[in-house]
Amino acid sequence: MLEIYEMPGHLIRRLNQVTVSLFVEETSKEGFDLTPVQYAALIAINSTPGLDQASVASHIAYDRVTIGGVIDRLVQKELVRRETNPNDRRARRLYLTEGGTETLQKIRPIVWRLQEELLGALEHAEREQFVSLLRKVADHTNEKSRAPLRVDWQQ
Repeated sequence: MLEIYEMPGHLIRRLNQVTVSLFVEETSKEGFDLTPVQYAALIAINSTPGLDQASVASHIAYDRVTIGGVIDRLVQKELVRRETNPNDRRARRLYLTEGGTETLQKIRPIVWRLQEELLGALEHAEREQFVSLLRKVADHTNEKSRAPLRVDWQQ
């Protein structure tokens, strides 16, 4: 057996591959054309309407350069709209369109079903413990990330 099979980083990468594959496969079967990061951006914008792109990036722990393309695609798909920030004309506030809100409502149950499928090998208590441990490790290593999670719910 290869030693990497026991390494958390390798296992996390494999699990990430599965989650992305399941997300794209299952949501596209239902007629959606979204990536997991686009979904996360929709969730952030829905939770805090009026965020700017940099704030969306920090809310979902994604790098600022890449998030620009993500937002551009969501605008092209007419799921998100940009509005000029009256306090800073260079900045754009982001809001879900009616289509974005509708898409989010329809896709959420699919995404939650995928979470259940992903953790299907675990008992309920194990699922809670697993998610708790993942969060603990992610929080512990957050500052080492190229795109650390930064959440300020007061915005």
